[in-house]
Amino acid sequence: MTELEVHLDAETQEAALRSDVVAGLTARRKWLPPKWFYDARGSELFEQITELPEYYPTRAERAVLTERAADIARLTGARTLIELGSGYSTKTRLLLDALTTAGTLTEFIPMDVSPSALTAAASRIAADFPALRVRNIVGDITQHLDFLPVTPDRMIAFLGGTIGNFEPADRARFLADVRAVLRPGEHLLLGTDLVKSPRVLVPAYDDAAGVTAEFNRNVLRVLNRHLQADFDPDGFAHVALWDADHEWIEMRLRARWPMRVTIPAVDLTVEFASGEELRTEISAKFHREGVDKELAEAGFTLDQWWTDPEGRFALSLARATS
Repeated sequence: MTELEVHLDAETQEAALRSDVVAGLTARRKWLPPKWFYDARGSELFEQITELPEYYPTRAERAVLTERAADIARLTGARTLIELGSGYSTKTRLLLDALTTAGTLTEFIPMDVSPSALTAAASRIAADFPALRVRNIVGDITQHLDFLPVTPDRMIAFLGGTIGNFEPADRARFLADVRAVLRPGEHLLLGTDLVKSPRVLVPAYDDAAGVTAEFNRNVLRVLNRHLQADFDPDGFAHVALWDADHEWIEMRLRARWPMRVTIPAVDLTVEFASGEELRTEISAKFHREGVDKELAEAGFTLDQWWTDPEGRFALSLARATS
């Protein structure tokens, strides 16, 4: 059985996009938030990225889930699995398998901004887990956590290292918001990519086939379509850099030549100098002690820390404290 709740309709999403575009493109150092990558095409491109040889995080996280899903089911006894930023819920099937095998799971609640990704995932999950109630929520994980249902024995999963897309202050606020919707004793399963050599990190965000570059430029196509902008996506080069001071990857779009871009829907004209960069994403990398500290500050106790055999990616099982 599948259901759909919409807390982020097209009109609200358009208003948020307009607000972000005005704020980001009028800043001294231009930026856009990464959530605007994910229209239907962006979601498809990201699924392609997860299969690229350079992009280790998905394989590493899947390895941990494969080894530890049964332990997660046993330790949590979760009756409700909530996935934030679920996309196509590809890796989540390992958790669904383990929790249904354990006999505890009755409900799966994915939340994502992309209705198309939710719908596609839900149809496959409902077919494979016919006894499971699937309640899809179209919403922004930074705004709509209060709409998560209060059901028994919940575990929230936030996978893929997406927590790294938040700057530190926003990350602290988000983790506190997650804690606020959980009862004491309920669980958070958090995926974090770990600090490692830039020789491994940078190619993961700048693959030889150019899929990540296409994904990065897709945000410009989103603006063209929704805000009647006239960006020339081919006029921007994809850039991925390791910032050692902040321990994060930055993805940027660099203007290949001087450009004047008009965005009629927000009555904005934006000038780009040749070589000027627009930041589209950060992806922070972590150490165990940092994750433990941030979880504790948000009101969680870190119960389990698991990594893949090569120590590239970690899953943290944390418990909401009283």
